[in-house]
Amino acid sequence: MQKDAGLISAMDELRTLEPLIYAANSGVSRSGFENLLAHDFWEVGASGRVYTRDFVLSTLEERQKNPREEVWSAYDFSVRKIEDSHYLLTYALQQPTRLSRRATLWQMTMEGWKMLYHQGTPVV
Repeated sequence: MQKDAGLISAMDELRTLEPLIYAANSGVSRSGFENLLAHDFWEVGASGRVYTRDFVLSTLEERQKNPREEVWSAYDFSVRKIEDSHYLLTYALQQPTRLSRRATLWQMTMEGWKMLYHQGTPVV
């Protein structure tokens, strides 16, 4: 079965953007993160806690002040087009202390990709 070229392109772009939400070691400014996260963005972390856009932006900004080398591995990526401009990206994230499954809802806008929602679920 041949994959849709649009989905392949979306997956390639989103795989590049996705690590910014958890790694924050690439030198992206706060305004860059603000552009990436939709105004009504929210997250359910692997802890089960709900995080607001403001909390996530502050956390990412703090990580940028003291960047550290992280040995995290993301794999098993899949993307599904939900509707015209909305895509669901799923993958596994191996961190030093845990493995989690991740899901992010993305929207392609006139300004570029916007992250609408993110969730991490621990694999036990």
